[in-house]
Amino acid sequence: MDPRLKKRIYAFYFAGVVNLVLGLYILVAGHAFVPRGTAMVLVLFFFGFAAVDFYFPKMLKEKWAEQQKLLQEQSRQAGEAKGV
Repeated sequence: MDPRLKKRIYAFYFAGVVNLVLGLYILVAGHAFVPRGTAMVLVLFFFGFAAVDFYFPKMLKEKWAEQQKLLQEQSRQAGEAKGV
């Protein structure tokens, strides 16, 4: 896998963990700082972004695997065309 892609995937995972921690903190202690309704909106916001941050790496891996499969198929077809 391309190192730049790995770096991007790890960045998404890191951001997801940070969003989860912030969401949990607000869930546990947020009502002491802001009204309960506002705290719930913030929790949903952070958990939503955490979900996205864990979903994107999965999609990046699938897209990369698909591209590798296409490249292998193209190179196999090119090899067969030269062999004929």
